[in-house]
Amino acid sequence: MPKQTAKHGRRWYAIHTYSGYEDNVAQNLRQRIESMDMEEKIFGVLVPKEKKIVIKNGKRKTVEEKIFPGYVLVEMTVSDDSWYVVRNTPNVTGFLGTGTIPTPLSDAEIESLQKRIGVNEPEYILDVEVGSPIAIIDGPFKGMEGKVSEMDQERGKVKVLVSMFGRETPVELDFLQVKKV
Repeated sequence: MPKQTAKHGRRWYAIHTYSGYEDNVAQNLRQRIESMDMEEKIFGVLVPKEKKIVIKNGKRKTVEEKIFPGYVLVEMTVSDDSWYVVRNTPNVTGFLGTGTIPTPLSDAEIESLQKRIGVNEPEYILDVEVGSPIAIIDGPFKGMEGKVSEMDQERGKVKVLVSMFGRETPVELDFLQVKKV
């Protein structure tokens, strides 16, 4: 059991869970904190997620993706009783750290993670890569085929080399205008 971590005070720790049970563990832990009067030692429970735009077969869909599958973050002061409450929550397999001593996450890691979670504009994800053959399904080049030469994930744009008049011409298109062949 943790004896030497009490000096760390209020810090963020990563707990390992069974994959797919992160939300379940977070909910159970919140209930246990309340029912066992641990609000003074366990302050927050977080399943880090970010929104992404996935484009598949020409359809745009916003999905929430777990940043660290299999992990839940807990803000707490480690003591024997707070450690016991977290460790014995159903589907928790342990703390991230050596032996029974949890290792706190650095402030830089938490700041970086909070920025990533707080991003309002989701990232674009397209199921193609540079060099992939694609079909253009919308716009003035509809019906033509080409190869991806560049991708701009942030803007949701893709540069495609299309064969026109016997030579390859680069055309910039939106992710929604192309489909994997």
